[in-house]
Amino acid sequence: MVEFAILGPLEARAEGGPISLGGPKQRALLAVLLLEAGRVVSLDHLVDALWAGEPPATAVASLQNFVAQLRKALGPDVIETRQPGYLVRLGPEQLDVARVRALVDEARATEPVRRAVLLDQALALWRGEPLAEFRYEGFAQEEIARLEEFQLTLLEERAEAKLAVGAHADLVTELEALVRRHPLRERLRAQLMLALYRSGRQAQALEAYREGRELLVQELGLEPSPLLRGVHASILRQETYALDRGAVEGNPVVKGLAGSTVGMAAMKAAGTAGVILFNERLRTRNKAAAVGLMIATNSMLGWVVQHNYRCVR
Repeated sequence: MVEFAILGPLEARAEGGPISLGGPKQRALLAVLLLEAGRVVSLDHLVDALWAGEPPATAVASLQNFVAQLRKALGPDVIETRQPGYLVRLGPEQLDVARVRALVDEARATEPVRRAVLLDQALALWRGEPLAEFRYEGFAQEEIARLEEFQLTLLEERAEAKLAVGAHADLVTELEALVRRHPLRERLRAQLMLALYRSGRQAQALEAYREGRELLVQELGLEPSPLLRGVHASILRQETYALDRGAVEGNPVVKGLAGSTVGMAAMKAAGTAGVILFNERLRTRNKAAAVGLMIATNSMLGWVVQHNYRCVR
């Protein structure tokens, strides 16, 4: 069975090792087909992708020759002829992106310890910049951007899972590097602040917020999001704690929400949250509404901020 990898330089491997894929145009053809795996790609689309809208008179003949050479290298059944073009049909285990998505689906349905392990496995399948050799090709740029965003999202989700099980000290170095590379990404900065704070480095956590706020104001003319401001305020009051979802479900205040319409909607919205921040000083007459609304509002940002009446450690 041939396996394909696009989360880095384009590769194809069989039991005997790497498979030679030929020259740049031939490799580009395979890349286009893999990006549309399971779907027919028309000859017109392939010609446009390989020659950027300026094909030579021999484009179709050249393309057919590339297909013939790839079939020799990969086997006759990998690339099918289907009107009006060609189709690559793969099993989910044959393409690295498909394996990543399967691991991520499993991770998102399980508890934080297992989630972190599965996300580690998914992220390990990245070998560098996706389709790096095609970064300047029009057919690949949008997909490269999507895959890079997907990788960042998985890094954030893994950080949340590790924060949820108390692995904050191990995360600081990784999150510092990620924030340097993506200084305007507020979710990463909030995670760094929390990891620093829980590692006993409150001053550095507050400095991370100050730097982030300055960047947002100077470059975008924006104040920090409610997420970032909420983490900052909780650190100032020394009331920030991270718990996994199971621990939150055991909290009697959250259990009490189940009897209210607002509470039930909020708990459903917060169902996949990785990090909970507690603030024990809020006072209100309507506990269920206040707590529920804060959960529902902030779960959209990927984190959950719960204003509670007692701090759960």
